This record gives sequence, structure tokens and C-alpha cells, in this order.
Amino acid sequence: MSHPQPTLLEWGSKLQIQSIGLRYEVLRKPLDLFFFPEELLSETTQIHVGMVAGERVLAVLLLKILDRNVAKMRQVAVAESCQGKGLGKQLVRFSEEICRDKQVKRIELHARKSAVNFYLSLGYRIQGHEFEEVGIPHIAMYLDL
Repeated sequence: MSHPQPTLLEWGSKLQIQSIGLRYEVLRKPLDLFFFPEELLSETTQIHVGMVAGERVLAVLLLKILDRNVAKMRQVAVAESCQGKGLGKQLVRFSEEICRDKQVKRIELHARKSAVNFYLSLGYRIQGHEFEEVGIPHIAMYLDL
């Protein structure tokens, strides 16, 4: 397998469609959740970023530009076989550069409680208290760029 590289996933491309499957396997299936067509259609204006090796998406995240200063990072997923190998860190750092290029000043996200330490290690800060989203504990976090 070639060395994974961060890249933009063009909406509707083979890789972007493959990334939906990865998001389902990692984030939704364990919670018995599914994607609805209107939900996926609402993502056409979001920035899809992936870690790709050859023709395989190994990690993915979405950036939703909320306004000229703030982006929301969402749907961060790394293939189970690739977790703990630095792909998530590379993906997040690449997405931060995309935000800087767009003059975004802050990235916000809702981290699953199990991922909070990952984001803390990358300099993200906790904002507020634990809350429930999709039936599991989350923490709001942010990074000022």
C-alpha cells in the first residue's frame, strides 16, 4: 500500500462516496445509526478531507464553514486497522491548514468523550461541560488558529 496522503475529496467522487462507508463503519454502525439521503445532500457545501493510500480512504473528516471566522470539524473517522498510527493527527493538521488558508480563526468540534485526549494532545481546548449527542457523551472543544 502506498503511503497515506491527506487530500481533498471532491463531492460525488469515488473516494468521497467511499468515505461515507468509512464514516458509517466507524461512527454510525456501532451506535445502530444510519445516514439519511437529505443528511448526505446537506454535506455538498462542506469540505471533505481524507487520508488516502492508493484508491483507499483510510481516514476522513468534514469541515463546515459556519461563518468567515469559524469552521466546525465533524464526522472524524479513522479505519479501525489504521487507528493509533498517526493518520488522524495528519488529517486534523491538514484540515487546520485548509482553515488557515480560508482565514478561519477558530475550529470547533463535538468530541466523543473517548476522543477528548486525542484532541487535547493536538492543542484543542475544552469548552463547557459534557453533554449527550447521538446517545453518547461528548465534549465541545475548539482550537484558535
